[in-house]
Amino acid sequence: MAEDKVYSSDLSYPKEEKKCLMYRIFGQVPARLVLYLLSWSGFLVSFMMRNDINLAIVAMVEQPARTYSNSTNEYCFVVEEVSNNTALMDYGGTLQWSGRIQSYILSSFYWAYIVSQIVGGLATQRLGTKRVFGYAQLVTAMCSLCIPTASDVHWGLVIALRFAQGFASGLTWPAMYALVGHWIPVPERSRFMSSFQGFSIGIGITYPLAGFLIAHLGWRSVFYTTGSIGILWCLIWYLLAFDSPETHPRISLREQQYIKENTENTYANVRTAEVPWKAIFSSMPAWSIGITTFGRIWVHYTFIISGPTYMKSILGFSIEKNGLLSGMPFLCSYIASVFFCYIADKLVTMHLMTLTNVRKLMTALAQVVPGILVLLISYLGCDIELVLVVWFFAVTLITAAYAGAMANVVDIAPNFAGPVLAFAQTIHMSASFISPLVAFHILDEKEHLMSSWRYVFYLTSFVAISTYIVYQIWGTAETQPWNYANGLPSTPEQEELMNDGSPSRNGPNIVKNGSVSTNTEVIA
Repeated sequence: MAEDKVYSSDLSYPKEEKKCLMYRIFGQVPARLVLYLLSWSGFLVSFMMRNDINLAIVAMVEQPARTYSNSTNEYCFVVEEVSNNTALMDYGGTLQWSGRIQSYILSSFYWAYIVSQIVGGLATQRLGTKRVFGYAQLVTAMCSLCIPTASDVHWGLVIALRFAQGFASGLTWPAMYALVGHWIPVPERSRFMSSFQGFSIGIGITYPLAGFLIAHLGWRSVFYTTGSIGILWCLIWYLLAFDSPETHPRISLREQQYIKENTENTYANVRTAEVPWKAIFSSMPAWSIGITTFGRIWVHYTFIISGPTYMKSILGFSIEKNGLLSGMPFLCSYIASVFFCYIADKLVTMHLMTLTNVRKLMTALAQVVPGILVLLISYLGCDIELVLVVWFFAVTLITAAYAGAMANVVDIAPNFAGPVLAFAQTIHMSASFISPLVAFHILDEKEHLMSSWRYVFYLTSFVAISTYIVYQIWGTAETQPWNYANGLPSTPEQEELMNDGSPSRNGPNIVKNGSVSTNTEVIA
């Protein structure tokens, strides 16, 4: 047995471990808790390195001289030489990049991001999560450190570095999903999945941090900071992360046995089963998840990538204020996602709504409402306070998707959630690079005109609402027949969900596998 390599047969620690003060101190900390914190911080750091350029590019590019007229309604600030709140401050931008080049740089990250999802799954199968996730983060960090130098040479090198970052970052999601199968018992998976929401904190931290660094140390410091944080995280990951409980040198035998008893039946069987790709490709519920999430990603990346440019060019915010206001909604997104998932759980467990209707309700909150709000922004003019309030609510509501279509993947195919996720992500992540390309094409060097932005918001609203209609028609929480391909067994949790899309009537049991919950209660 693998555990004999680490533990004595009488469930006690080996004698050599007792001599180690570190093991005696930290041996009481559950290994799953450490893994949760590594996952949470890993996605936080990953999204810091992914999004640092979104605000930094505002300061990197030399601003062309423009003739402003304070009588126009095309922007929302008054030009004053001594104003501390206008976008006219010089932050050392010397790069003469056109709007088209900027759109290529911002979107190039996602060109390879889609393809690497599949590569990540295959690589993890052979190399394990520790290597794949760790090396992916290391490559992303090294590229961040090289971006300032590459920017001085040629913008094509920046695109190449961002392309490499995108490919590497795409490996992280399937790698971490695979680790869940090895490490996390079924009753705890909903709670562990909340660690993936570290990316919201990462985005929320990056913008204010980047704004502060640009204002005081220059835009180059942004990439040096995020890259250095990434390398430091890789060191911690290397020391504390392990691919399975059997290879972990510190885990208690009791925890190891608990994990084995609650994961073997679900993970080992699925790993050897043949994925029903043909059934997935012809499944309308699977397509509806991918298509509707395409609309959500479109809206989300309008705020993430185009948002800082809008706040600078139209609202006239300084780089520090821009960073703070761009990041604040994402800091609240983590809490909002937990709130929406809690409400969704209550609606299901109290039998107020079926699971299918809960999924559709949360997806509507994540897409239709933000789609309407982004349209409203284009008509609020220069009421900056109201614009910011609407902006804040739109970004925050997007997180309801994690109790909606995003959680629906596990509902329709709990045995093949990974392949279905890869299929859906291949569809919806294409919006992450199409959205900024289309936005910059519409703006066409006229990002300082409110009328140009209005067309961007029109299109964003249309995409968000129209893609949701597909999910409203074909979306379902019922487990699909092909989920049991090759004789795979169903779990009690799956049987509960198949009963009219609602939990068992025998009691207020919390839905576990396929749950809407992302309870942040740490693994104990």
